[in-house]
Amino acid sequence: MKTTSIYFCNYSIGEDPYTEVSAVCGSFGKRILLSGGEKALEAGLPRLKEALRESSLYLEAVEVFQGDCTYEAIHRLAKQAREVQADMIFGMGGGKALDVAKGAAFEAGIPVFTFPTIAATCAATTALSVVYREDGSFDSFYFYDRPARHCFLDLTVISHAPARYLQAGMGDTIGKYFECHFSARGDRLDHSSALGREISNLCYGPLLEHGAKALIDCKKGLVSHALSQAVLANVVSTGLVSLMVLDDYNCAIAHSVYYGLVLLPGFEEENLHGNVVAYGVLVQLLVDGEREEALRLKAFLKDLEIKTTLEEMEVPLNRKDLDAVLKDIVTEPDMEHIPYPVTEEMIYKAMEAVEAL
Repeated sequence: MKTTSIYFCNYSIGEDPYTEVSAVCGSFGKRILLSGGEKALEAGLPRLKEALRESSLYLEAVEVFQGDCTYEAIHRLAKQAREVQADMIFGMGGGKALDVAKGAAFEAGIPVFTFPTIAATCAATTALSVVYREDGSFDSFYFYDRPARHCFLDLTVISHAPARYLQAGMGDTIGKYFECHFSARGDRLDHSSALGREISNLCYGPLLEHGAKALIDCKKGLVSHALSQAVLANVVSTGLVSLMVLDDYNCAIAHSVYYGLVLLPGFEEENLHGNVVAYGVLVQLLVDGEREEALRLKAFLKDLEIKTTLEEMEVPLNRKDLDAVLKDIVTEPDMEHIPYPVTEEMIYKAMEAVEAL
């Protein structure tokens, strides 16, 4: 029997978790290369500098990240890490900034620590990066042996970020629950995948209980129990599922719907990833004949102020206009391991049913 190793990302969460940075990271060296988005650094860098003020750790260099996570961006940051002889890389910001930091650390052979400033994705705790081409189109997934060593979830910073990122994160997290259970249906799962599937329950239940309140609190800039539970679901629970299950069980129809719809000109600029995935869950449920579940989810998504129809997203429900979208949906890699074959016509009929819910 071959050896299987599963590595998890540890985390600290609270109103000022950066105070733990020295204790957590000190054994890995002293020289830090920090990379993050411009707005993320404005929000988090002063707090990080204060946390490091009396420690032996210091910022050797600060790199402002812009654009997409591309292989060129990863190679460039890895090169800089080697040039400044960094002992570790700190990634600060949203998913793309964190994905570049993870990739660069992997290539430079040094540890990475993540400082998410929004809770829109689980990038802070996963062992992969979503890599795009220079023109902005999707390129590939870049997989690593392990995730970041530690994730610092500063609720003060996250509570002051635009609430729409928390909203989108909840939409994406809901997708993890429904897609994992759907794609794993009928399979005899090994221990890791079975455990990951069970953890996926925490990608939905806590959000049903706390999600709407968390969104309200985030709009007010309040750190609350509800916000912490939503952030943990978006970043930690979803990340654990991603780390533990076979890649076959990470996505299904909902994500394929997203990748199909972003082919439409201007669509991605107007609609955040997680919100579209949540709409895709409705499509998946109606492909699967789960109308009552779809009605319950639609009501909850309304509480989260997430658009639930193509009409709301200003996309005409026209078979001819959606031809390329439908073709892409059924041929996406996320559709390779689902319980039964799904056709373009099934997707279109489900979209019609979603509009009529």
